[in-house]
Amino acid sequence: MAKSFHEVRDPIHDFVRFDSTEREVIDSRPLQRLRHIHQLGMSHLVYPGATHKRFEHSLGVMELAGRVFDVLTHWRNTSDWVLDVFPKIDDRLWIGYWRMVLRIAALCHDIGHLPFSHVAEKELLPKGWSHERLTMQLIRSDAMSSMWSKMRPPLETEDIVKLAVGPKFYRKDPRERAAFSDWEALLSEIIVGDAFGVDRMDYLLRDSHHAGVVYGKFGHIRLIDTLRVLPPPGEDSREPRLGVEQGGLHSAEALLLARYFMYAQVYFHRVRRIYDIHLRDFLKEWLPRGTFDTDLEAHLNVTDAELTVALLEAARDHSKPGHDAARRIVERDHFRLLWQRNPKDWDINKEAGPVLSRAVMKEFGPEAVRYDYVPVKGGLPDFPVKCKDGRIVSSLRLSQTLRTIPSALVDYIFVDPDKRDKAEAWMNKNRETILKKAKKGEIQQ
Repeated sequence: MAKSFHEVRDPIHDFVRFDSTEREVIDSRPLQRLRHIHQLGMSHLVYPGATHKRFEHSLGVMELAGRVFDVLTHWRNTSDWVLDVFPKIDDRLWIGYWRMVLRIAALCHDIGHLPFSHVAEKELLPKGWSHERLTMQLIRSDAMSSMWSKMRPPLETEDIVKLAVGPKFYRKDPRERAAFSDWEALLSEIIVGDAFGVDRMDYLLRDSHHAGVVYGKFGHIRLIDTLRVLPPPGEDSREPRLGVEQGGLHSAEALLLARYFMYAQVYFHRVRRIYDIHLRDFLKEWLPRGTFDTDLEAHLNVTDAELTVALLEAARDHSKPGHDAARRIVERDHFRLLWQRNPKDWDINKEAGPVLSRAVMKEFGPEAVRYDYVPVKGGLPDFPVKCKDGRIVSSLRLSQTLRTIPSALVDYIFVDPDKRDKAEAWMNKNRETILKKAKKGEIQQ
């Protein structure tokens, strides 16, 4: 039977187009569940328009993955070096198979997400589990595997798994798996890569649109048109990398700047963070054993809808588990910011956040204080750039902008609003003394 083609309107990409095979995946239970998972957790309590879901993001990632693949494999963009590394790139059947795998992997990359997405995932899943591991298990499930085998051509389940999560998470799987080929690593980089992953491209564009901010916008069409498969700069290695022609470097800079601004202004917004903390506190009390169930049927049965009902019930009933945290979310009685990282405190003591949070908890009680810290991640991605004279150069050597992009920080102390005035007065009076004593070892760490 010939494939039919479909399209849906999208506020970011105008249209998302897909064929009947992809539509079957879109209509599957794991994908339809994403219609009920907020893309930005509880951010709509700060940015009222940010009510978009993981479902439309997944469609957008599939759309962008197809566009990037078509650019990278177009005959005009495949140099002799690329043809030497990937000799099958001229094989239409081979290319058609991997384009199909890539788009379906992009479509499925988020199906393992918990309700409200990233809220305290590490604390709310059993040790060794993550949403990536749940994604892998779902793609390998009997229901989805049967879809892959019935496709024309049939798709290998592990090909989809590898591209959906990438080498970092695939190799954490307790089952022994084959190593990534250069081709598989390159294709997974299209979806989840640190520099040009279309997952990041779509969520920056989509999140900024729905949050009503401009920070996440960048020239993604120009960037995609200038992406190329390139060798590493200045090395003997033949390992192919995802890079950019020099004409797209400013768009690449804009992407990474957009990422910084979105984290600093939206994802790490202090009120958004405390609502996530209250939700985490609620879930720890409400969930059996304090964690989500990793059984796939149980996973598919729980969405934001069930949690929202539970939140409302707990907020209205003092006897329900997690009542206080639920009430704070529903009544907007969240903990208030008491302290955030300041260069003057940092000059006195590099451990200012942990030191002050322990002191505040000792003074006002641990139940009245929440400390929120996210460690700074590794450096910016270094990707190859093809200069106009044909030479390959490191992006960090070529771009002063990339070398100076800072890291967004989370280092907050929150306090119960009923104790906020006293806590602020106490903090202003004692902060410097506490930091100095802790540095000298006069306060036990």
